[in-house]
Amino acid sequence: MVTRSGSASYEGLGKDGKGHVSTQSGALKDNPYGFNTRFEDEPGTNPEELIAAAHASCFTMALSFALAKAGHEQGSLKTDAKVSLDKDGDGFTITKSALTLSGKVDGIDQAEFEKIANEAKVNCPVSKVLDTDITLDISFG
Repeated sequence: MVTRSGSASYEGLGKDGKGHVSTQSGALKDNPYGFNTRFEDEPGTNPEELIAAAHASCFTMALSFALAKAGHEQGSLKTDAKVSLDKDGDGFTITKSALTLSGKVDGIDQAEFEKIANEAKVNCPVSKVLDTDITLDISFG
């Protein structure tokens, strides 16, 4: 079993509060976040872009391993993820993660690539944890 951790702190409350988020590996260390980085254009991060990065990286790795398991040895993959946060009553809900994949893999046709990519979308651990609509647009070649 693998366990990874992250942490967050928040000083002040509501819109006036300021937070910092860190990861166990140190890839993020005291990165700022708050209302202004989530709903405005201030520098810093926010939960939705962190989820988007996690989903894009998890899916791309799952696809890479699925392609290798299917016997493919060379290729390149790039995935962008857009996570939507929508108003839901008095709060908000993450309603969608839209994955956009471009890939080029030697010795595979588009139909097989799309089949393996769609299986990776379903089987990626981050896809499994997200209780939302997950779409996948594919560009091949």
